[in-house]
Amino acid sequence: MKNSANAVLKSPFFAVGFIPVSFLALLLVAFGPVFTPDVAPLDEGVSDELTAFVEALDDSTKKARARERFVADSTHNALFLENRFPSANTCATCHPEHYEEWSVSSHAYAQLSPVFNAMHGKILKLTNGTNGDFCIRCHTPVGMNLGEPEFMTNMDRHPTSREGITCIACHRIKNPYGKVSGRLAIVEGDIFDPVYGSLGNEILEEVTEEGSDFRVNTERGKSGRAIHADASELPQISTSAFCGTCHDVNLVNGFRLEEAFSEYKSTSAAKDVTTCQDCHMGKVPGKAEGYLEGPAAIVGGQPTTVRKRTNHMFAGPDYSIIHKGIFPHNDRAAEMATIRQWLTFDYEAGWGTDEFESNIPDGFEFPERWQFADDRYDAREIITQNEALLARLDEERLAVLRAGYVLGDVKVGSVGRNGIDFEVEFKNGTNGHNVPTGFDAERLVFLEITVTDANGDVVFVSGDRDPNGDVRDLHSIYVHNGELPLDKYLFSLQSKFLTRMVRGGEREQVLAVNYSPSPLPFLRPSTRSTVLLGRPVGARKHRKTIGPLDSKWAKYKVTKKELRNSSPPYKANVKIVSQMIPVNLINEIQDVGFDYYMSPRTVADRVVEGAQILWDVDVDLSNGGAIANNLEETKHQSE
Repeated sequence: MKNSANAVLKSPFFAVGFIPVSFLALLLVAFGPVFTPDVAPLDEGVSDELTAFVEALDDSTKKARARERFVADSTHNALFLENRFPSANTCATCHPEHYEEWSVSSHAYAQLSPVFNAMHGKILKLTNGTNGDFCIRCHTPVGMNLGEPEFMTNMDRHPTSREGITCIACHRIKNPYGKVSGRLAIVEGDIFDPVYGSLGNEILEEVTEEGSDFRVNTERGKSGRAIHADASELPQISTSAFCGTCHDVNLVNGFRLEEAFSEYKSTSAAKDVTTCQDCHMGKVPGKAEGYLEGPAAIVGGQPTTVRKRTNHMFAGPDYSIIHKGIFPHNDRAAEMATIRQWLTFDYEAGWGTDEFESNIPDGFEFPERWQFADDRYDAREIITQNEALLARLDEERLAVLRAGYVLGDVKVGSVGRNGIDFEVEFKNGTNGHNVPTGFDAERLVFLEITVTDANGDVVFVSGDRDPNGDVRDLHSIYVHNGELPLDKYLFSLQSKFLTRMVRGGEREQVLAVNYSPSPLPFLRPSTRSTVLLGRPVGARKHRKTIGPLDSKWAKYKVTKKELRNSSPPYKANVKIVSQMIPVNLINEIQDVGFDYYMSPRTVADRVVEGAQILWDVDVDLSNGGAIANNLEETKHQSE
């Protein structure tokens, strides 16, 4: 009996649990306790632990002293870690504009992503833990430097660990590491210790010189606004090689997962010394058209000298699908409530708005943290601020994606009762790398084609979705179950993972982990030279990307049968759609659970809702391919 495709994503388990017991047992063996962080934030989880510890004591005095000691130790540990790895919230004091841009960026979302966390956990499970920190060390360098478990809920990670690629992940790196797949040593130190940047002490000296109006303190133990006493120059931080430290990912067995930096090295952009930063930190997303100008810092309300200022929003293909009280990062939100408390704030129901607060039904019960209307109004203010930031990021995401994915010409061949032939050109608008780039095997970018007749009736479609939100490729559950036909004209730029089978040959898979006949699968270096073989032994990618400034043509044929009972003239609607991941990935990784109590169905729906239509044109197939552009403003797939 076939499983219902929708039922696969509606398992009730994930609404209440995070990790299956069998996998928990596996990780306990491999890594020790999964949910016990080195330093837990003092939220409900810690309160439960504290209660259990205190209740185990008999004497009331001992209980009181134990409670005081527990809280004191937690506070001490939090301070101790801040002295090793300062939070972005600390940096925001003097760098508010940089912080605001970073707070909504893909860098800031890197570890909070429930999709990443589940995918990382699933790969750990499939490799029996031997994949180690290979994935996560790029997503939370602070967490890995702290020695946190590789797989655990973000709700129990240290707050700075949850910040992902936070300020110090780049500005406390003192060595030019090169392509090390994200294995970096962050220089430990408190706010007074040196930071590393492109200009050295040029601006800092202006702030710290004796007699300046900035009134700062660079010495421990003294009063005043604390700042770092030195800004050391790291020339590599303004080069593409610095980005290549994480954005070129190679596994120990020779498998090349991401090759953004390697692609860049052979382009005309590299030859002209146009850097990653020029396109991705400049004033026009995705294009090297100069930088904004502004102060490097605003200290006590006073700006420093105006200079080149880089944009830290780093818009790209990813977008948030989690609660808006959790992301973007917001220092007020962090002070107001824990993650678990924010998850109980129902902003979608209108909490904290006049309309809702004036019409609360009798007997309505709020969670304990949100009992008071003032708190709900304050929370709503934070949500509104975060929504504005997310909307701003959507605009920059659309801009950078449209710079890379360009709709070219449409060639119309024969048009008549016997069928219609036409081709659509898909171009790479950048000279810096392929499109997609990076994690291209999970980037869903495709053409959606709909041909209609004179009456508006659909006679042909390609690039449509199944009920789960997948395109109709080999990994659609509905196609796999025979409930929908394979889309043989689907034009997608998503690369595919091919894994080696036990008895030879290859198979296409959603994840690049071989099915193993052994009960103890593990990851290990290749026993054969990948240089001589020209490929890794276990898995590889079938790349479907488009090279820099190159293009591909998608060919379509509407058959005589499909035109039956229709009337000319015919029109083709052509869309380029970008979605951060395919829904089938969610199905593949769902058995380890999703963070923040999210169900697979919720994750899938939000992924599809966040997809963007980059280009939308109508083509008159009866008039040689005359094109009308429909895209007048930012649009989402759901609109």
